[in-house]
Amino acid sequence: MGSDDYRRESGDSISARLTYLLIGGGIGAILALLFAPKSGQELRGDIAEATRKGIDRSREAAQQLGDRAGEYYESTRERAAELYSTASEKVGEVARTARESASRQTGTVAAAIDAGKKAYQEEKRKTELSGRREAAPKYDETTN
Repeated sequence: MGSDDYRRESGDSISARLTYLLIGGGIGAILALLFAPKSGQELRGDIAEATRKGIDRSREAAQQLGDRAGEYYESTRERAAELYSTASEKVGEVARTARESASRQTGTVAAAIDAGKKAYQEEKRKTELSGRREAAPKYDETTN
C-alpha cells in the first residue's frame, strides 16, 4: 500500500505543479504583453492570443486530470472488486466451518440425548421388575 500512497502523492504533486506552471505562465505572458512597446491593436491581439493559449492549456490540463481520475477510478474499482471477492470467500469459509461445527455439535447432543433415553428406559425397566418381585406373593414352603 505504501507504493500506492507514493503514486497518489506524486500524482497530486504533479497536478499542483502543472496548475502553478499554467498560472505562472499566464501571469508572465500578460505582464510581458503589458510592458512590451506595441500599439493598442497589437497588444489586444497578443492578449487575445495569450488568452486562447491559456484556455487551450487549461483544457489540456483538465483532460489529463480527467484521464488520471478515470485511471484512479478504474484501479480503485478493480481493487474493491478483489477485496469484495476475497471477503466473500472468507465469509463463505467461516459459514461452512460454522455449519460443520454446528452439525458435529448437533450429532453429539443427539447422541447424548439418545444415551440418556436408553439409560432412563433401562432404569425404568429395572425399577418395574424389582417392583413386581416385591409385590408378588411369597410362598414359603414351611407354611404348608
